[in-house]
Amino acid sequence: MHGEYKVPGGKLVVVDLEVRDGVLRDVRVAGDFFLEPDEALFEINRALEGAGAELSAQEIAARVDAALPEGTVMFGLTSEAVGVAVRRALANATDWHHYDWQLIHDGPQSPALHMALDEVLTAEVAAGRRPPTLRVWEWGSPAVVIGSFQSLRNEVDAEGAARHDITVVRRISGGGAMFIEPGNTITYSLCVPDALVQGLSFADSYAYLDDWVLGALEEMGVKAWYQPLNDIATEAGKIAGAAQKRVVSGDGAVLHHVTMAYDIDADKMLDVLRIGREKLSDKGTKSAKKRVDPLRRQTGLSRATVIDRMIDSFRGRYGLAAGSVTEEEMARAVELAETKFSSDEWTARVP
Repeated sequence: MHGEYKVPGGKLVVVDLEVRDGVLRDVRVAGDFFLEPDEALFEINRALEGAGAELSAQEIAARVDAALPEGTVMFGLTSEAVGVAVRRALANATDWHHYDWQLIHDGPQSPALHMALDEVLTAEVAAGRRPPTLRVWEWGSPAVVIGSFQSLRNEVDAEGAARHDITVVRRISGGGAMFIEPGNTITYSLCVPDALVQGLSFADSYAYLDDWVLGALEEMGVKAWYQPLNDIATEAGKIAGAAQKRVVSGDGAVLHHVTMAYDIDADKMLDVLRIGREKLSDKGTKSAKKRVDPLRRQTGLSRATVIDRMIDSFRGRYGLAAGSVTEEEMARAVELAETKFSSDEWTARVP
């Protein structure tokens, strides 16, 4: 069995092993990490030999920690990463490079249609009818996108939304509200097979699926990191938020979508979103404005250039072929946009 795990912000950890009589055998840990002293690697392998195949990643990490020689120093490697790599080996997890990735980057579409496309394309990946897909969104109109479980009236000021002609839609994933203006927002979705995140905890899967964009941002001069559970942050502030939805039909799939702030009209955002009771105070308003720090200021690049650089970075890592939404997929998405995502029943399902 073979498992790989790229430590967010760190290095690749690879584990090869066999399972005999319910325990790990012939365990070999490798990777491009740094480890001192040399013999620590052999102690890690020895600690894993004979471990129960049912152990969690945390329990495996504890065995590794207990076996490390005093004074061991690890760079780009953690005991938890070893535990995750072992679990991924045991789960027969796949890797990014195992797939032929497809890119969808179409023209502007309505907020409701974007919600529907996420649902349809992820279901198609789960069914095995679509390859893993990176979809970059273009927004046809401003919107507020609320999480699946958020209260509509607690999150959105209806009068403010109407005043600014902003459409409110509810997505199928959890998480918080997103304020969208077409020229100020970068949004993308990853529709991936469940096998890609096998062996990862829910939290670890966020970091794992966000890692490529951290690399893309670094190439543009932005030092960013994953901030649990679902944010991408820099020293200047938050620049993106992620959300996920798991599909259990077929072979299973994960929808992981991210909204990034390229620029932002903070006053308009505060007029539309109810950001808790702190909005009522000047201090709270300033805090909310400071919380998001747009990419325009941090990169000095146009929105189109930032998107192109992100796509090029993904392609350089994993390969990426141009693709499109099929006629059948679009027909289903249009129907869902009209019957579900544009309906008051769905949008106000949590009033």
